[in-house]
Amino acid sequence: MAWLTAAAAGIAAPAIAMLHLQNAPAPAPFAFIAGPLLAVGLMGAGMVSAAIAGRLWIGVALALLTAAGLILFASALGMPPLEQPVAMGLALIIASTSFAARGTLFARSAAQKGWWIAVAVVAGEAAVVATAAAMPGALPGWLLALLPAQWANMAIRSALIGPGTPAAIAALLALGGTAAATLLVARLWPKRWPYLIMFTTWLGFSALVWHQVS
Repeated sequence: MAWLTAAAAGIAAPAIAMLHLQNAPAPAPFAFIAGPLLAVGLMGAGMVSAAIAGRLWIGVALALLTAAGLILFASALGMPPLEQPVAMGLALIIASTSFAARGTLFARSAAQKGWWIAVAVVAGEAAVVATAAAMPGALPGWLLALLPAQWANMAIRSALIGPGTPAAIAALLALGGTAAATLLVARLWPKRWPYLIMFTTWLGFSALVWHQVS
């Protein structure tokens, strides 16, 4: 059940949504379809898989495989060639590592129940990112700036449509910085004081992203 959930969150749900949106009467530009769906797919595969296996590298590897599959699927649906393949690769690697780090922490802190926490986190962030994509301006910018899934969306979308922007660079820094802080907490578990470092890092990078997009 756990691995089926990871597959559904990382592959099936984004692919079905991509197909549905592409067949809509007035499809949005592919950068705005593929960006949030790739971000959610990475998060679902990377975080849930790492939480199940308790291994960072498994989460990263499965997240990258998921991203490759979704990109191939999007290309088959008509997505134009990547404008910035190197930037896309960098965004996918950093985002995958960040999401897998959180899954690894859930595995350490909640043992067999860690993947349930990962699923809940993915569902919550996916709902917010989907709402922001479907109804631009409906959610406050500061809320979106707090979400790693939105950081990944910003970095991926920038790689899809052209040169990196300051906001996309800030998003990559936020993903990398929070990954390092999360891995520190996981390494030092069950000590609790590193959580202060993790939350401070998260809030600091969220402020950086908010500053760049506001």
